[in-house]
Amino acid sequence: MSQTALDLIGDGGATDEAPLAERLRPRRIDEVIGQPQLLGAGKPLATAFASGRPHSMILWGPPGTGKTTLARLTAEAFDAQFVAISAVLGGVKEIREAVEQAQVARAQGRRCIVFVDEVHRFNKAQQDAFLPHVESGLFTFVGATTENPSFEVNAALLSRATVHVLQPLGEADLARLLERGRALLGAPPISDAARARLIGYADGDARRLLNTYENVVRMAGAAPEIDEATLERALGEQLRRYDKGGDQFYDSISALHKSVRGSDPDAALYWFVRMLDGGADPRYIARRLVRMASEDIGLADPRALRLALDASETYERLGSPEGELTLAQAVVYLAVAPKSNALYNAYNTVRAFVRQDGSRPVPLHLRNAPTKLMKSLDYGRDYRYAHDEEGAFAAGERYLPDGIDPPTFYEPSDRGLEIRIGEKLAQLRAANRRARGGE
Repeated sequence: MSQTALDLIGDGGATDEAPLAERLRPRRIDEVIGQPQLLGAGKPLATAFASGRPHSMILWGPPGTGKTTLARLTAEAFDAQFVAISAVLGGVKEIREAVEQAQVARAQGRRCIVFVDEVHRFNKAQQDAFLPHVESGLFTFVGATTENPSFEVNAALLSRATVHVLQPLGEADLARLLERGRALLGAPPISDAARARLIGYADGDARRLLNTYENVVRMAGAAPEIDEATLERALGEQLRRYDKGGDQFYDSISALHKSVRGSDPDAALYWFVRMLDGGADPRYIARRLVRMASEDIGLADPRALRLALDASETYERLGSPEGELTLAQAVVYLAVAPKSNALYNAYNTVRAFVRQDGSRPVPLHLRNAPTKLMKSLDYGRDYRYAHDEEGAFAAGERYLPDGIDPPTFYEPSDRGLEIRIGEKLAQLRAANRRARGGE
């Protein structure tokens, strides 16, 4: 049997030679840091542990968020044999061996949990091999993946497992973990500035934090304190040129956003690549591109939003480095698209208006009337169905609450599609004025 692809994991006996991340791996549920959406009172995994009934699941989340740990602790919570398969190293042979171990466990009256790390690496046939055994209850299936299960896990297997989403660890969680590591290593204190930079460098990844910290402690030697200089010596050029938690990160994304807004595709591509080169999460950049499509382009080119979303979804499917090209495509398109902040301004204006104006009742003619009582109270009375009017427009009809003078929140720009939108709105508003007696 291959001990690299198929093994029993989590014996709780990590030696002093093991990496710090392994030595600090939680041995009990109450030692787990983070993931309150799964482990908090009344949350899915906490409820499963309390009920004594394990269920097949897919643990989806970034590296270093505790997927393997939760799988192992699930087995311990249910006193189940834990069989782990690496989809990177294993194949059908390892799946058969896991089935044999599960059969032995059943004969001994024990449950068995089969854990597949990087399950998205298995092809369709390999994933299908689990189905009959999951359905028969021979073992509980737990898969871990960093990729979107909707794309990477077969629908048949996905339908038999609950997807639990793990989140990157927050700064407070990483700080607690760092303190556990310091206590275990007996390391010198770490300065506040160095701690903040180290946590920013970890970017929500507990394993990355602990492995980096262990290296930093080794380089610090007998120093009385770990400071930023020690951190830079350990992490090298990458930390110096790009700080995810500091001003340079926000300056870079600001430069990218302003280059797109300024319709300079060359500068936009430059800052995009600079951020990738410095270690920025492409998913973060993708989210900002979606924001730019609405804030700076809007209805001047509605295709921009769809293209930004498509780029984000394609990156989720391909990952790095292949998916980064689709983000670059979105960057260039947004930069050369016609610009308009009319929608952004209208939204902010309406928000401010509603905040200070308070709640006004919905006019009776706009209310739905599904019951006789509501109809008797004149709900929906005199409402004009626009599709029955000329041009599918009920000229003069009012849709705002009583007492609000017809405002003009949205003013299209004279660029892109908004040119035509502006012309259409001008016609409709003129028709409203005529129908209302020239008001």
